[in-house]
Amino acid sequence: MTSFIPVASDSDFTIYNIPFGVFSKGNNRSICSRIGDTIIDLNACLATNIFDGLNLPNTIFAARYMNDFIALGKATTNEVRKRLQAALSTGGYLDNESFSTSDIFLKAEEVEMLLPIQIGDYTDFYSSREHAYNAGVMFRDPANALLPNWLHLPVGYHGRASSIVASGTPIKRPNGQTMPDGAEKPIFGPSKQLDFELEMGFVIGKETPMGTSISTAEAEEYIFGLMLFNDWSARDIQKWEYVPLGPFLAKNFASTASPWIVTLEALDSFRTGGPDQDPEVLPYLTYGGNKNFDIHLSVDIVTENGISKNVSKSNFKYMYWNMCQQLAHHTVNGCNVRVGDLLASGTISGKSPDSYGSMLEIAWKGTKPVQMPDGTERKFILNGDTVVMRGWCEKDGVRIGFGPCDGKVIG
Repeated sequence: MTSFIPVASDSDFTIYNIPFGVFSKGNNRSICSRIGDTIIDLNACLATNIFDGLNLPNTIFAARYMNDFIALGKATTNEVRKRLQAALSTGGYLDNESFSTSDIFLKAEEVEMLLPIQIGDYTDFYSSREHAYNAGVMFRDPANALLPNWLHLPVGYHGRASSIVASGTPIKRPNGQTMPDGAEKPIFGPSKQLDFELEMGFVIGKETPMGTSISTAEAEEYIFGLMLFNDWSARDIQKWEYVPLGPFLAKNFASTASPWIVTLEALDSFRTGGPDQDPEVLPYLTYGGNKNFDIHLSVDIVTENGISKNVSKSNFKYMYWNMCQQLAHHTVNGCNVRVGDLLASGTISGKSPDSYGSMLEIAWKGTKPVQMPDGTERKFILNGDTVVMRGWCEKDGVRIGFGPCDGKVIG
C-alpha cells in the first residue's frame, strides 16, 4: 500500500499504521489519525461518507478523550481504521483535489497532541527477567536476585493514573525522604537518583464486571492498542520507602506516554515468540501462539545544550511475561477492568548492557557512569536533560512506530 500523502522512509506513520490520538488546535479538539506529517481530523472526516453504515454517533470524534470511541468495540474501531486506510491510499476516497484544502488535513507541527485517553486505573508490571535479575543483583546478590515468586507470576503494583502525561510535558524533579549511605536517619530533599524506565503500555478496550476474570485466550479481545511509556522513578526515594509495601512516592510523581495508540491489529504481522518459561506456569497463565511483539526501542539523553547520547537499544520481544499473561493474572481474582485503563510492561531490558532499560542498570547503580559527548557524565538524569524514547516495528519494507515519548526534567 502507498498513500497519496508524502511519507518519509523513516516515518512512524505509514499507511500500514493508522494510529489514533487526540489533537488540539485553538478551540478545536478532535480524535485523529496521522499519515507522515499530516494529521487527519476524524471529526471532519465524519462529514464525508467514509464511515457510512457504521452508525457512529455524531459527536464520537469531537471529544477530549478516546474512551467512548474505544468502547464502541473492535468490530467498529477496526472498521474505522480499515476505511481510513483505504481512503488515504493512493487513489482512495480522500485522494481528491476537493479535499486538499478541507479541514480534514492539518500539519503535525501546527497542532498539540494530548494524552488520548482518560485513565481510570493504571497498573505497572515488573516483567522483564533481565531487569528483575539486574535489580536483584544490585540490591541483594546473584544467588537471590529473583525472588521466589517471580518465575511463577507477573509481579505488579497499582500506580497513579492522575500523573500520567503526554510526551513533551516537563517533569519536575520529585522531593522525598532518602536514607544516605552510612546515615542514622533519613533526610528530605529532591531526588538525586532520578531515572527513566523504558516500557510499553497497553490500553484496555472492553470492560468486565467485578468478580469475573479474563483468560489468556481472551485477553487480546480486551486490548485496544499500545503506547510507548516512560515510568519515571526516583531510585533513592524508592530504596528507602519500598519495604514492605513497594513503590509509592518514588513512582507516582510522573509517567510519560506517547500521544498515539497503535492498534493491536496494526501490529499483527510483528508477532514473535517469547522467552521459554521455566518452571512451567500454572494453567491459568498458559497460552498459545505468538504473544510477544518485535518492537525496537531506543532511549537517548539530550542535554540542555542539545548534546545527544544514545544509552539504550532494547526490544519489547524480550519480555518474559507477555500482555495476555499480565491481563489474565490481573483479573484472575475477579478484579474488573474498564475502558481506558492502562497497564504497563515494566522496564524492558535485554541481556547486553546496551539493551538495559534504565539508568540504574546502564550506569550499574552509579558505578559505571555514562560518558556524554560534551565531556560530562551521567549516573542518573540531571535537570535540563530530556529523555527521548522511540519505538518502532520494521519488516519487509513495512514500518510502524509510536511517535515521541519525551520528557525534560526541570528543577
